[in-house]
Amino acid sequence: ITPQEFNLYANQAQMEIFEQYMNDKEDYNSEKIYPFTKIVGIDDVYDLNNLVNDNNEKDFYAIGSIFFNGVVGYYSNHIKDIIVEELNYNEWRRIANTPLTRPSHNRPIYYVKSNVIHITPTGSTLPGSYEMTYIAKPKKANWTYVVVDTKALYNPGALDHQDFQLHVSEETTLVLKILQLAGIGIKDYNVVQVAAQKEMNKIQQEKQ
Repeated sequence: ITPQEFNLYANQAQMEIFEQYMNDKEDYNSEKIYPFTKIVGIDDVYDLNNLVNDNNEKDFYAIGSIFFNGVVGYYSNHIKDIIVEELNYNEWRRIANTPLTRPSHNRPIYYVKSNVIHITPTGSTLPGSYEMTYIAKPKKANWTYVVVDTKALYNPGALDHQDFQLHVSEETTLVLKILQLAGIGIKDYNVVQVAAQKEMNKIQQEKQ
């Protein structure tokens, strides 16, 4: 396969493993997901498309929690973090005009519409700010190369080189997934079958 095809399969495999973290409750709270957890300050209206990594790739995957770090009550000097409750847009519309359930500075609420966060009540004059934790997608792997005698050779020293960001324990799984995808690409289904069987054996061993 070409280097371009390898990078394509590599990124697809990396994302499949990453998305398994998000679906597995044990992995979601483990050291595997910790490197992808970020904190950012946000306003009461915030576009999630603004979240990018240092390669200028949009990296937002999922919201963790949003906190308001400010004064509790208009006449209080007590400062603490308040969790901003998440609702969907229809739920927000239902409660926004009801006096007993209307969002307040002590009970702020947010919803996400068209990839934009909206926190209410808006226009707060209280000191403090909102902070959001979120899960970022791994950077796109880019195994760079140089051509020597018409052959592409791996070149980890290139400025745009990007290695995988998965936990080191995923190395075998990553290799097997890339083999499966490459086998499909070159229509060698023996490779696909062998790689799939080895991956299944690894999963069964981990469950024992």
